[in-house]
Amino acid sequence: MKFKTLTKSLFFLFFLPFVLNAQYTIRGKVFSTENKEALPFVPVLIKGTTIGAQADFDGNYIIKTSKLGDSIVASYVGYKRLARAINKNLMEQDINFPLESIGGLSLDEVVVNAGDNPAHRIIRNCVKAKVKNDRNNLEAYEYETYNKLEFDLNRIPKEMREKKILKPIAFVFDNVDSSFSGEKPSLPFFIIENLSQFYYKKTPTRKKEVVIASKITGIENASVSQVLGDMYQNINIYDNNILVFNKQLPSPVSENALFYYKYYLEDSAFENNQYIYHIRFKPKRVQELSFSGNMWIADTTWGIKRLEMSLPKDANINFINSVGVIQEFSYTDSVWMLSKDRLVIDFAPTKKAIGFYGRKTTSYKKIKLNQPKDDKFYEFADKIIVEDGAMKKSDEFWAEHRHDSLTQRELKIFKMIDTIQSLPIYRTWVDVFYLVVAGYKKINNFEIGPYSNLVSYNKVEGLRLRFGGRTSEMFSKWYELNGFVAYGLLDEKFKYAIGFKSFLTKKPVRQIVGANYKSDYEILGQSTNGFSQDNVLASFFRTNPLTNLTRVDHAEGYYEREWFPGLITRGTIVGRKFTPLGSNKYLYVKRDGAIGEREYINNTEARINIRFGWKEKFVGEGFSRLSIGTHYPVLQLNYAKSLQNAFKGEYDYHKLVLNVSDRIRITPILGYTDYSIEGGKIWGAVPYPIMQLHGGNETYLYDYMAFNMMKYYEFASDQFISAALYHHFEGLFLNKVPLLRKLKWREVATIKTVWGTVNEQNRKTLLFPSTLKALDKGPYAEASLGVENIFKVFRIDAFWRLNYQLPREIDNFGFKFGFQLAL
Repeated sequence: MKFKTLTKSLFFLFFLPFVLNAQYTIRGKVFSTENKEALPFVPVLIKGTTIGAQADFDGNYIIKTSKLGDSIVASYVGYKRLARAINKNLMEQDINFPLESIGGLSLDEVVVNAGDNPAHRIIRNCVKAKVKNDRNNLEAYEYETYNKLEFDLNRIPKEMREKKILKPIAFVFDNVDSSFSGEKPSLPFFIIENLSQFYYKKTPTRKKEVVIASKITGIENASVSQVLGDMYQNINIYDNNILVFNKQLPSPVSENALFYYKYYLEDSAFENNQYIYHIRFKPKRVQELSFSGNMWIADTTWGIKRLEMSLPKDANINFINSVGVIQEFSYTDSVWMLSKDRLVIDFAPTKKAIGFYGRKTTSYKKIKLNQPKDDKFYEFADKIIVEDGAMKKSDEFWAEHRHDSLTQRELKIFKMIDTIQSLPIYRTWVDVFYLVVAGYKKINNFEIGPYSNLVSYNKVEGLRLRFGGRTSEMFSKWYELNGFVAYGLLDEKFKYAIGFKSFLTKKPVRQIVGANYKSDYEILGQSTNGFSQDNVLASFFRTNPLTNLTRVDHAEGYYEREWFPGLITRGTIVGRKFTPLGSNKYLYVKRDGAIGEREYINNTEARINIRFGWKEKFVGEGFSRLSIGTHYPVLQLNYAKSLQNAFKGEYDYHKLVLNVSDRIRITPILGYTDYSIEGGKIWGAVPYPIMQLHGGNETYLYDYMAFNMMKYYEFASDQFISAALYHHFEGLFLNKVPLLRKLKWREVATIKTVWGTVNEQNRKTLLFPSTLKALDKGPYAEASLGVENIFKVFRIDAFWRLNYQLPREIDNFGFKFGFQLAL
């Protein structure tokens, strides 16, 4: 008996320390209830103790402890504090924290006297230290970058998710309706991974990115691999102003940050032998385009260690419910270098409507600083190279080189995306979207459209019916056939067109050849941006009956080459035959002084067009690409030389036109200004149809390239200069009016002017019709004030004709409305 007692005593003495020091493990994820997106850097504590952890970049936390309390608590600025019970019977348990927003950062403010705010001192030091902490001030750097991008349809109603057509992908919605689940009910439609090597050199500034591997599921467009990379998709917090979807927002550490933001020192902690200050910031003014969020700034170096910021919910921006930016920096060789980056965007027409959700996560490894390469390595412009075989890497390659392993959900998405895209409802959404955006209806190898030109009306043709289209990429990705046939029920004449274009090469440079022939009615005195005469909207919204049409038989052949991104040249041979219609006649003065009439005129030209936009970015690989802009002016030079006696050409002249356009952003609060300056001259004798017929607008629809108060065929020049200024105030004034603030209307103002002359010889080549004249009394000018962003898609402008007044006073003032989808 004594032996058993002694044995038990020894047993407890031996194992008691282990029992007392037993390790409990609590792990979980902190996320927002609103969009199920992870919340980084949130402190999680066991209640009644000092034991806890901070959530990482992805919102995950883990606590290992020998002590347990009754509950565990997560609290974060801008969110309601949440406590959850701990099960003391479990050695390991998962506890997630869905935090509910309390409406941004509208917490009780601390009143401080001038000069007393300690956060201001920290911000000023951070701004002063930008020169050394901004990586773009290094002599050179390079790193390996891994990008992962996912787009999902979200806010899908539960009744829709339960429909039979979605049964094949029911796993996507499994277990995501729980309040404590970190997943959101969504339908993924593509996911992309990209691995690349990025190089930067400061003097001269050069960037180069080599895409090593790219895995695209759900979309067939390799150009996404380029735009997805670090070259274009990067937010630098040290820039004074940050562009997000072409909206300029001030950085919370800009030179004028204290003008735009309020700052609060929330906390300080001692990490890795230095103090880290937690600063909360929010906009000073309601509905202004600026960020709100938190950043953690290191003492002494005054570099940003962590950043979490988003757009305030009342920001004057459309179709975006939320934008979140999360960045984490590591201290590398005396510089704070970005190590992780996440951009999260929730798109939707309204806050509760079905929309789509985009998440881009980036990580950076193998960082090298101040080891520049030869200039030849970087090449002339910012260069993105997709390596051969980048799209064909094996699963084993990705498993080895992927910076972060895929979640179980992401693995399932890669396997099931083809099934998702084969669903009838998915194809329907894609087809409708393409119809709305491109104007064409896809039918296998052919696309019918544009739908806006199928039926129209004008005084010359009466009701006009048109059928046309083009071959689709399913037919060929290397060449395209297009054409149309139209018939007017009043004039009883056919009009038609046929065209062909083909790629010669796509890499390393784009080269395209093409030929077109068209015989149709045209409005000669119209801007190149105006609605064509057979557009259904123009038919309904004309201010005057359309009678001054000209039949133009147009034949051309061209060769186009993109030398590098931003520099495009095009050579064209053009033959045109102009035939007046209706009461219009081509009259001229004969040698004996009598008036003669021409049935038509012929002209043949050789043209060279050069378009240069330094570092301009494009999306797309086909014939129609989308420019996503450049930070530099765009220059366009058009030169034409007539080919007299060639292909029936009648005239001998040279024509040169130069255009410069750009967007000026001075400070975010004042909006932005677009400008366009154009000048041209013709050397030689030409008739007025070949002169510069300044673009008018005889519809109620706004045309940003036209003189909106000018008539068609009103002014012509053989040498001219024009200028246009468009200033968008972005709600600068209307945001201050309480009753109008919620409408999110935005003010816009424009002024346009043109001056030109016509020499005597050109006035007699063909006599001007009674409606046409030269700008003999000085420059023409018009101005407008308007409101845009009405119901997010409309704008209304009031226009004033400042000189060359028309006889009726009412004709010198007018309203135009327009459609625009702008963020």
